[in-house]
Amino acid sequence: MPHSHLIKPLIGDHYPMIDYGKGVYLYDKEGQEYLDACSGAVTANLGHGMEEIIQSIVDQGSKVAFVYRSQFSNQPAEDLAAFLHEKTGYPWSFFVNSGSEAVETAIKIALQHWQEKGRPAKRRILSRWLSYHGITFGALSASGHPVRRERFDSVIGDWPTVEPPYCSKCPFGKTYPSCNLACADQLEIMIRRIGSENIAAFISEPIIGAAGGAITPPKEYYSRIKEICGRNNILFISDEVMTGCGRTGTFLALEQWGIEADIVAVGKGMSAGYAPIAAALMSDKVMDPIINGTRIIMSGHTYSGNPLSSAAALAVLKLIDSEKIIEGVESKSIYLRNLLDKLKAEFSFVQEVRGKGLLLGLEFDMKGIETGGAFTSAVVAAGVDNGILLYPAAAGIDGRKGSAIIIAPPLNITKRELDEVYKRLRSTFQTLEKNWKEDHDDWTSK
Repeated sequence: MPHSHLIKPLIGDHYPMIDYGKGVYLYDKEGQEYLDACSGAVTANLGHGMEEIIQSIVDQGSKVAFVYRSQFSNQPAEDLAAFLHEKTGYPWSFFVNSGSEAVETAIKIALQHWQEKGRPAKRRILSRWLSYHGITFGALSASGHPVRRERFDSVIGDWPTVEPPYCSKCPFGKTYPSCNLACADQLEIMIRRIGSENIAAFISEPIIGAAGGAITPPKEYYSRIKEICGRNNILFISDEVMTGCGRTGTFLALEQWGIEADIVAVGKGMSAGYAPIAAALMSDKVMDPIINGTRIIMSGHTYSGNPLSSAAALAVLKLIDSEKIIEGVESKSIYLRNLLDKLKAEFSFVQEVRGKGLLLGLEFDMKGIETGGAFTSAVVAAGVDNGILLYPAAAGIDGRKGSAIIIAPPLNITKRELDEVYKRLRSTFQTLEKNWKEDHDDWTSK
């Protein structure tokens, strides 16, 4: 085999060579079929090989693929911003290339908002433990993901201060609803300690993704968070890079709780993987001081708002809208969740099924065995062997010792294909159970 000059996630490991994708399936060069049960990285919202989207990219590429944002605007970017306003109510969009950049931009705009208002002391950002907001330094500073933080601990900020709404492993040792949302009220305590006059914003994922495997808060949680932020004059940033663009059954996940953030980061499903693009969405409240002040957002990237990526995202979102795909997510979620509950009943190591829409998580419990990422890796590897792609996630209240995966197929998956998800996942768990039993004497099973 020839030497590869490409740095891959695990250097030296073998990765199958992709050939093509169609719908919810991917095929490698050897002809092996994989059911994409996690939309890649919770990204391919419409699956693979959608001709309408590909044609929109070809059409735009035949006109112009790139212009620099300080020299030209372009119609696809203008239309995309207008579409996002129509769907979300946010009148301002700043386009970037990735979710990490969208989060960084959201943070920078929050800081600039207060600077333009003459309150530069409001420069602290608060976030939660068991969160993941991105791999760039600012986004990683906001992330409460211990494993991803540790290598860069000396150069990133200590922003996570609040415990997550992790009901099955409550960090306060309480039980919902008698807990009275201690996890939300902790934000108030931290604000008092630091001083609201020093805090610009609080950022959170509506549903915790890679750091927690679709941990979902109680129904009153975000109304309490929003009230605390508002009363203390702190901006609320919602990181919807994973949850946005229909993934949970509404365009933005916070709609599930009837809450609006001041700033929203979206990405991943925004272009469904057909081109790199993400966005920070701002309310008039956030933008007015800047518009009436310097009129310049101190952020930007060479490829920001380029016409090719904008055209791809616009085609994706228009197709999701015209085919009423989001409206079908809830019924598919119920169907899939019932299938996952069957697996939970059959396999003792499946501890919890959680999430919303087509962002569902499985957390595993090895009866006291601390397996952490090793067991998650074993699940994902067994999935590949059984022709199903799964997304690994951290879990456990320390963010290290637990194991979880995310099941997040394309939003246009059919019920017949969901049955195939169940079939291949069941085979995966059977393989895993057999292999783990052989390697671990203390395995217990139903």
